[in-house]
Formats: sequence, C-alpha cells, structure tokens
Amino acid sequence: MSEPPTHPPERSARAAEAATRWVLPVATVVLFVATARGYGIFRDELYYLACGRHLAWGYVDQPPLVAWMAALASRLIGHSLVGLRAFPAVAFGATVLLVGDTARALGGGRWARVLAQLLAATAPVYLALFSYFSMNSFDVLIWAGLVRLAVAILGGGDRRLWLAFGALAGLGLETKLDVGLLGAGIALGLLLAGRFDELRSRWLWLGGAIAAVLFLPHVVWQAAHGWPTREFVAHAQAGKITVLGPLDFLGAQAMQVGPVAAACALLGLGWLLLAGAARPWRALAWAALTVTAVFAFSVSKPYYLAPLYVLLFAAAAVALEGWTGGRFARPARAVAVLLVLSILFAAPLAKPLLAEDAYVRYAAAIGIAPGSSENHRMGRLPQFFADMHGWEALAETVGEVYRALPAADRARACVFANNYGEAGAIDWFGPALGLPPVISGHNNYWLWGPGRCDGSVVLILGGDLADHAADFATVEPGGVFHCRDCMPYEDGLTIWIGRDLKVPVATAWAGVKHFD
Repeated sequence: MSEPPTHPPERSARAAEAATRWVLPVATVVLFVATARGYGIFRDELYYLACGRHLAWGYVDQPPLVAWMAALASRLIGHSLVGLRAFPAVAFGATVLLVGDTARALGGGRWARVLAQLLAATAPVYLALFSYFSMNSFDVLIWAGLVRLAVAILGGGDRRLWLAFGALAGLGLETKLDVGLLGAGIALGLLLAGRFDELRSRWLWLGGAIAAVLFLPHVVWQAAHGWPTREFVAHAQAGKITVLGPLDFLGAQAMQVGPVAAACALLGLGWLLLAGAARPWRALAWAALTVTAVFAFSVSKPYYLAPLYVLLFAAAAVALEGWTGGRFARPARAVAVLLVLSILFAAPLAKPLLAEDAYVRYAAAIGIAPGSSENHRMGRLPQFFADMHGWEALAETVGEVYRALPAADRARACVFANNYGEAGAIDWFGPALGLPPVISGHNNYWLWGPGRCDGSVVLILGGDLADHAADFATVEPGGVFHCRDCMPYEDGLTIWIGRDLKVPVATAWAGVKHFD
C-alpha cells in the first residue's frame, strides 16, 4: 500500500526546520575554510605535526588524539595549511550544529535553536580556537557531543546512551584531560540533584568503565615515562601562565565570549539551576558550577572554560525563547542583533582577518593593547597572532648558516632549538631546504632524544655565548634571525655554531630537559 502524500504545509515546515538546523553550521565551515590561511602556520600546529610523525599513546603536554589527527591530515593533504585547518573548520560547524540540537532537546523551539547556534558561532573564543589545528577544537566538539547525550539521557531518553557517553568521554580523555572534569561534575551534579535513578543505573557505570578502558593506554604511557604531564603542568603553573584570581578569571569571560554572550551564559546557568522546566537537567547546572569553580580557583588560562559554553548557550536560548512566548519577539531580536554587531567588532581581534598593519591600527583605535595569557614581553601583535609569524623565515635563516658550513661540517651537523615552535619549524620547512635533523629539550622533543647528533657540529638557535662556550670547544655566530611580528623573544636570535661538545651527548641531554 502506498503511503499517504505529504501535505505542502508539512513539507514547508520540514524544509524550514532543516534550514534552521543546517544553514549556520554550513556557513561557518565555508567561512572558516575560506579564511583558513590567516597569518601563517601557528607555533602549536608545528608541534602537533611533529608529534604526528612520532605516534605514541601519549606526549608530555597532551594525550595522543591530536597527534593521530595530525598524522591523518599530513597523509591526506600533505603540506597544505588550508587543508590542515579544514579539520577545525568542520569541527566548528559540527559544534554549532550540536549546540542548536541541544537547545531543541532542552525543550526549545526553532528560534531557540537558531539563537543557540548564533551564540556559539559568534563567540570570540571559538573564532580563535577553531581557526587553527589543535586539540582545543576537537575538545570543544567532544564536549558538545557529551552535553547533547547527557541532555537526552536526563530528559528521559534511553539509559543505554550512557554507553555512547562513555565511549565519547574516553575519546575525549585521549584528546584533553578536562573531559574528566566534566564527567566528575556530572557525577556530583547527579548526586546534588537527587538523580539517584541515574546513579543506580548499570548503564551509567558501564559507560564509565568504557571511558576508563579507552583512557587506560594513555595512563600506562604516563606511568611508563614517569608521569611527565604532571611535571609539565606544575612548571607551567609555576612560571608560564599568568596567575588570575577567581574574580579576574570570571571577569575575563566577558572578553572570551563577548559581553552579550557572557550575560546570556549566566542566564542559561540560572535557567538550569532554578527553572521548573529545567528540573530534569538540574545536574548539569551543578556540573557547570563545578567546572567553573575548579578553573577559577586554580592557575588557569581564561579559555580553559570555553567548552562549557556549549551547554550554557543552549540553555540560554531556551530561557530567552520561553520568556518571549516562544516567538522571535523584540528581546530576542535585540539579542540576535547585538550578537551580530559584537562579532563584527570582535572578529578581527579573535581571528586573523586583517593585514598586520590594519590590525595594529584597528586595535589601537579601540584601545586594545597586545596581550597574552603567559608571562612574556609583547610586540605589536598579541601572542596568538605573533605565534603565526616568522617560522619559514627562521628555517631559511638556519638554511643559510648551514649551507655556509664546510662540506665536512655539513655532513656531521645537527640543529638544536630551544623550544618546540623553533624545532617544529625546522622539522616542517627544513626538508625542502636540505636541513639536517633538529633536536630540542622542550617537552616531547626531549623524550625523542638526540637522535644521530654526536655533538661535533651543532647549529644552536639563540641563547648566550657564555653558556654555549661552557659546553663546546669553540662557538661562533653564524647568522641572526629577525622578524617583525613574531614574539619578541624569537626576534634577534643568533644562530650559533658550536663545535666539539665537551661531554658525551647523553650527559648533556639530561641537562637540556624542560617541560613547560
């Protein structure tokens, strides 16, 4: 028997629903791919690509998923920066889609979905995090998936979805450790919200077991290597990250997502915590408060809270829709207009859209000084943008020094870099320039060891002559690297030529280690 025909109004409603679900996510992907090149490759991208050439179950400063993704990207797209950044662009589109779906699952209608998507798509912190290849883009996407699953389960869905939650959480833990904080927050939230029905469910515990099994290989790797991430975090918190008090950390969120979106996030948290309609999801409010408190009262960078907004934006959209009678009423239109206006204002500050000189003029005109969440002297660009400058030129400068060496020295030479950005640049651009292998004592480069470098001829990037003279029989300058818009500590690097290391390489290697 044939099915009854679909009536035109029903088809129209379905088309409208599909349009509101997909238009903004797809537009986000297209925009981010079109603007992917930015100022050039980013310091951390170089490092993740290097990790992708040394696949393992862990690294000093992150779990392994980002390295696996880097290896996949390199295999698929080679040296294409646009291709590399297509991965976070797609992740951003998927995140925007999931935030809208979460708003619907929380009881919102069509315009709640659109507003939730708009909040996510215009948050400056997301414009920054999804504009380059890193674990942060995948981390936010995984949080969005976990929140969507949790909302479905707590809203009366099939408890077997805890198995999917556990599998995704396990994958998330192999991406970034903050996923464990979300899991702990939800567990505490279930207890505080009195959701003992869920706590008694065997599916929740089986999901937790799946997450633990998936995370176990990284734990084993950490144990086998002496828990290097613990040392890395301790050093970063002690000297690298700018310390913010709880109020300063919370105040910085207005810059992370914009004042309008920050107010909406507070509204979403209040709705989850107090609204009768949000009672099934009250546990998520307690989870949000737990995550916020942990970051606010520890040494954390403001963007660490970014993944939480996938929940708060969805809740805010539902709250606003409910207070305007389920229509796109004047308050809702005002929020949407303010979001669009704010992102037009903030986008060049979050994502490299303007030429460098134009950016400097724009930032000066609105009174924004170059900044960093780390303790560094700044140039004319903020650190996020400065770290996209100079890497290919650095490799070319080292290439000039290398080619000026006698043939016998070139055959024995290696390059020593002081940090993973410099090392990653030599790794990425060096083969085309004929450069020898690079080594470094920074983070996972130290674990990879000195390779075939025997210390007879070493090109050293930066540092002081007196320090190098204590280690080598002879040291002489080979060249100087200059860059206008990189971080100031990278500008003016002398490329030293050290010959005949005074101690065995293995002995020297123990002293160059720095995890930070």
